[in-house]
Amino acid sequence: MTQNLVIVESPTKSKTIGRFLGKNYTVKASMGHLRDLPKSQFGVDIENHFTPKYINIRGKGELIKELKSLAKKADKIYLATDPDREGEAIAWHLGYLLGVKPEDPCRISFHEITSRAVKDALKHPVPIDMDKVDAQQARRILDRIVGYKLSPLLWRKIRRGLSAGRVQSVAVKIICDRQKEIDMFEPEEYWTASVKLAKDRKSAKFTADVVKKDGKKLSIHNGEEAAQVTADLKAASYSVTDSSVKDRVRRPYAPFTTSSLQQEAVKHLNFTTRRAMLVAQQLYEGVPIGRSKQPVGLITYMRTDSVHLAAEAVESIRSFIGEQYGASYVPVKPHVYSSRKNAQEAHEAIRPTDVKRTPAEVAKYLDRDQLRLYTLIWNRTVACQMASSISAVTTLVISAGAYELRAAGSVIKFDGFLKLMDKKEVDAEKTKKVPNLPKGTELVLIGVDEAQQHFTEPPANYTEATLVKELEEKGIGRPSTYATIINTILSRGYVAKEGKKILPTELGKLTVEMLSQYFKELIDVKFSAHMEDELDAISEHKADKEKVLEEFYEPFAKALEVADKNIPVVEKPVEVSDEICPNCHSHLIVKEGRHGKFLACPQFPKCRYTKPILVKIGVACPKCGHDIIERHSKTGRLFYGCSNYPECRFTSWDKPVNQKCPVCGSIMLEATERGGKKVLYCSNEECTNGRPRKKTVRKTKRGNE
Repeated sequence: MTQNLVIVESPTKSKTIGRFLGKNYTVKASMGHLRDLPKSQFGVDIENHFTPKYINIRGKGELIKELKSLAKKADKIYLATDPDREGEAIAWHLGYLLGVKPEDPCRISFHEITSRAVKDALKHPVPIDMDKVDAQQARRILDRIVGYKLSPLLWRKIRRGLSAGRVQSVAVKIICDRQKEIDMFEPEEYWTASVKLAKDRKSAKFTADVVKKDGKKLSIHNGEEAAQVTADLKAASYSVTDSSVKDRVRRPYAPFTTSSLQQEAVKHLNFTTRRAMLVAQQLYEGVPIGRSKQPVGLITYMRTDSVHLAAEAVESIRSFIGEQYGASYVPVKPHVYSSRKNAQEAHEAIRPTDVKRTPAEVAKYLDRDQLRLYTLIWNRTVACQMASSISAVTTLVISAGAYELRAAGSVIKFDGFLKLMDKKEVDAEKTKKVPNLPKGTELVLIGVDEAQQHFTEPPANYTEATLVKELEEKGIGRPSTYATIINTILSRGYVAKEGKKILPTELGKLTVEMLSQYFKELIDVKFSAHMEDELDAISEHKADKEKVLEEFYEPFAKALEVADKNIPVVEKPVEVSDEICPNCHSHLIVKEGRHGKFLACPQFPKCRYTKPILVKIGVACPKCGHDIIERHSKTGRLFYGCSNYPECRFTSWDKPVNQKCPVCGSIMLEATERGGKKVLYCSNEECTNGRPRKKTVRKTKRGNE
């Protein structure tokens, strides 16, 4: 009896695939990489053509032994690792361990784990793609060069524990640059004005915004100017000078790539990028479905930058749309979407493996996260092949003396793909109803709205979703690496999250400042994007691995030498406190960690006693009476909290003061308004003496948003 060995990466995947194949097949999981560069040494021979020194990963010995034993008994070995560069490299390493030659037809790949896809791949095995392997090795070696050559320099010169990464450092710089923009931003005051109008007293009223005065864009800078505009509007006569009704056609969004799936999962499901990829991996590898509880792959491969859909998948989706929603929802021709530059068109976008498995049908077999992500993918995939939505947009241009006003509204005539979009998308099309009035129609003024004061705002801090979008647009890293990049810079303390915001820490700012001074090219966005293009070129047989590594290493080595000579060692004097260590009776010294200063025993590592430094502000906690102290967030931002934490969880960004609210008796807080003005307000959110909030909008280089 012929015996075949199929090796995949994960046990879940092996179970799913094993169910499709007969007794002649043994399916085993490699559990990811089995060989890698050593952690204890550099592991790359620079002088010998950048030759990597691979070793078996510690703890994988028994698994390697088992796979070798199975390989000896097998008549044929198939390497079925993931269909990307990393998967190709794992297949190459497996081949090395099991005695399979790269040129042998041993490699099979599929973009969905279905019986048809797996069996079809087994009919067409191919050699290992050494161009993809070279591209993965080049990336690994580049990252090793930066990590193992630059990090020790940071340790010696600045602070132990610092490290640098080829892509991660660029991401941190992008976040630091945004924070600088925010810190340097100076808000500008401006006002807006609008009126309520109607054709006559019996007709429905509508709102018109003031946009021009004397033919020029209206700018209202302060309250005095706003009062004058309001007075003018009250005295003016109104008439329609132009009117139009046009159809607005909205084409559906493209199906998901790795990047767009991460962005939407963060935005709509409140996932992290890492969580989104973990759940997507589960859906891809197989989830027990139906009475048999056999694992079924529900989506195609989740690491892709292509928006292409297979012709048979498109046909199946269009047929499903016609059956479920009617012929009017099926466009005459299938929608075709263009992928970004360097996208691998041989791959597919992320889609359900079977469109007939609706979210409602599989809901009882999935956990909450799996169902929510599957629903997001299913809706986006089906919607991408539905007819466009059509809205009737009515626009009125209105004159009022020297002023020009505009009123616009839209009504959905045909919802099309919006039928499967979330409520926010649909609501975006339903702005407001505006009557279609002919040119010259005299209007009745119902009332002048109170002029609204606004202040321009700086660009927003990055969230995981907007950072992924920025990295993709600038060509930094690849979509499959974004979750890892974000997780790395968070875990190393270069950035931290406050709510959804990603903010740089003092550690991140310090590292970027040093790298910008001595390794400017390394963290240059354009240079980093160029290196990604070079790695793509290697995978497409358009560039040589060794040449790309040489072009990077030579200037990097020179910069490393210059930095080593010129960066002064930051010697910080030891600050001894009056407090005594309770364990060894030494005087505690002041140390500085990722999140600020603390007290520690000087006998470390023999004695590991530490103690936080409490800075009291002289105000008692309103909840429990203990002292309120200064604290710092992970990003170094100052806030105030109770010293009795975690028993008491009172916190405030604004400084508490020894003053009671005259309305409710709660503690007062001190805030700093624009211009440095200090204001006091009640800490009780339900009190009428709370802090007044002014409306703001964001102002960017492209204008108001």
